[in-house]
Amino acid sequence: MRDFSHHRRSRAPRLLLLLLGLAGFALLAVGGLRTGPAPRIEIVPDGPAIGRRTPLTVVVEEPVRGLGGITVELVQGERRYPLASERFTPRAVWAPWAERTPRIELSLAAGRELQGDLAAGEATVRVTAERAPAWFRQPPAAVAEVTLPVRLTPPALQLLSTQTYVAQGGCEAVVYRTGPTAAHSGVVAGAWFFPGYPLPGGEPGERFALFAAPYDLDNPEAIRLVASDEVGNEARVAFVDRFTPRRVPTGEIRLDDRFLAKVVPEILAATPALTDRGEPLANYLAINRELRAANATELTALAARSREEFLWREPFLALPGGKVMSPFAERRRYLYAGREVDEQVHLGYDLASVRRAPVPAANRGVVLLARYLGIYGNTVVVDHGYGLMSLYSHLSAIAVDEGETIERGAILGTTGETGLAGGDHLHFSFLLAGLPVDPVEWWDPAWIRNRIGRKLGAALPAG
Repeated sequence: MRDFSHHRRSRAPRLLLLLLGLAGFALLAVGGLRTGPAPRIEIVPDGPAIGRRTPLTVVVEEPVRGLGGITVELVQGERRYPLASERFTPRAVWAPWAERTPRIELSLAAGRELQGDLAAGEATVRVTAERAPAWFRQPPAAVAEVTLPVRLTPPALQLLSTQTYVAQGGCEAVVYRTGPTAAHSGVVAGAWFFPGYPLPGGEPGERFALFAAPYDLDNPEAIRLVASDEVGNEARVAFVDRFTPRRVPTGEIRLDDRFLAKVVPEILAATPALTDRGEPLANYLAINRELRAANATELTALAARSREEFLWREPFLALPGGKVMSPFAERRRYLYAGREVDEQVHLGYDLASVRRAPVPAANRGVVLLARYLGIYGNTVVVDHGYGLMSLYSHLSAIAVDEGETIERGAILGTTGETGLAGGDHLHFSFLLAGLPVDPVEWWDPAWIRNRIGRKLGAALPAG
């Protein structure tokens, strides 16, 4: 009798392998029919409309098998403008460990500057994201759209004031009217912007700006009244009737070891962020360059805290009996051991009186800063409203606190020689929107009356 048990035992493993193979094939076949999930698409325009150049952000996510491909386009009528196109390799069904791109964020822009024949009306941002394929089919792509108005007309901008006479390094005022689409307005002067404000007591749309011609700007064509809407459409108007260039004063500062030994250790001790270079002259040059620039940035930032109101009523005061030792915007050469080691612009007036002379506030205002400030030593900054501030430096003592409202003539402290001061004096300056400007104008009641008061009328409180 034949024994078939051996054959049955030998067929069992083969049968098991066949069944496992069939099961694996079935799983692969089923998996091969599966596609990746639809990508999630988010379109975020940076504004309510498309203008000259409107930024927009596109985010596409598919965390399971990853992204296949992305196309972004701007569509207006029959015109299609490509904005972006990228291809990716999604993860295969049988390779869950493989690399894939689960998310992409694109920073794009659309507008007339980029799509030159874009017309006013509407346009659609369309994003097409391909899905990860199956073995036997390619699923339809995911599509998302955002339709936005296209605005290409600048806001209305009308000049209302006349006879704008500005001197290089000096200030002026302008009154104007903007249309309802204007979101921002003011005066551009080179690299500086002086914001406009609603005219107190004025009609809707009437605004004014206090502005300056920077001390280093000698081209009046760079001064313009501007108004822009939320999507960057901008109107510009020339309005300066007369521009007076200034003579550039020059001076020399002679450095010696005695002076360096006086000023450098004090400033280093009061400025922890400043690195000790290990040598007096190197420290001095770092103070005169790097710390001077950092202090200027800090003073400019104070302008954002200026109140939108006239805090002053009367003419501005100067230091009583103060003798001018250095004028505004003097270009200084720094000499050490007979050679030039630096050059800087002195942006204020150095006024000398008696030693430890009381320093009065130039006008009513709010104290924004009252502390040690780098090259300026003990310093007080008073806000007079609408971006106008006065600065008092090198004080031997400070008599006011930050946040305190002070009246015209209130004693802020006493003159001294803290910071980069070679002797007892007051460094005084006015700042407009953070830009140092010539104080002489603001000390002149006739100038305030003719250049500011005549334009603003009842909007400027009478003293």
